[in-house]
Amino acid sequence: MKIRLQLLLFLALLLSIKLAEAQEIKTYNFNELEPIFHHQNDTTYVINFWAMWCKPCVEELPEFEDIRKDYSNQKVKVILISLDFGKNVTDRLTKFLERKDIHARVILLDDPDADSWIGKVDKNWDGALPATVIYKKDIREVFTRQISYDELAKSIDNLNKKMN
Repeated sequence: MKIRLQLLLFLALLLSIKLAEAQEIKTYNFNELEPIFHHQNDTTYVINFWAMWCKPCVEELPEFEDIRKDYSNQKVKVILISLDFGKNVTDRLTKFLERKDIHARVILLDDPDADSWIGKVDKNWDGALPATVIYKKDIREVFTRQISYDELAKSIDNLNKKMN
């Protein structure tokens, strides 16, 4: 009986640790999110618009996670902006990220008036997914298609060279 109780306590501890590891996903409208595109500091921002229902988006997520890990000792921030919607979207998104082992910061954009904010992200972006903005201060590069790890790394490295 004592061993069963210890096993149950151990399993409860493991579960609480796993729950604590689950990232908190905040929901923003575009007005709340927009400042993230205008930071004037020494950090390079890699911001990806994606959704769980978008196959090329899901295919490229590991590339962003690898960039997050590989550039963790540099001033590079990876932010994944989910455009998912529907019932229990935060729970579905959390479970999806756990299954895919994605630990980059994720923001849920809940702003149905896309026509008002897509052009503010980039004047040439038509809203198609995936889309990625990489910037540092006033220099930015925008990709309106699926992107590879090598393209991400090259863009980050080139941006950092230009700013130094």
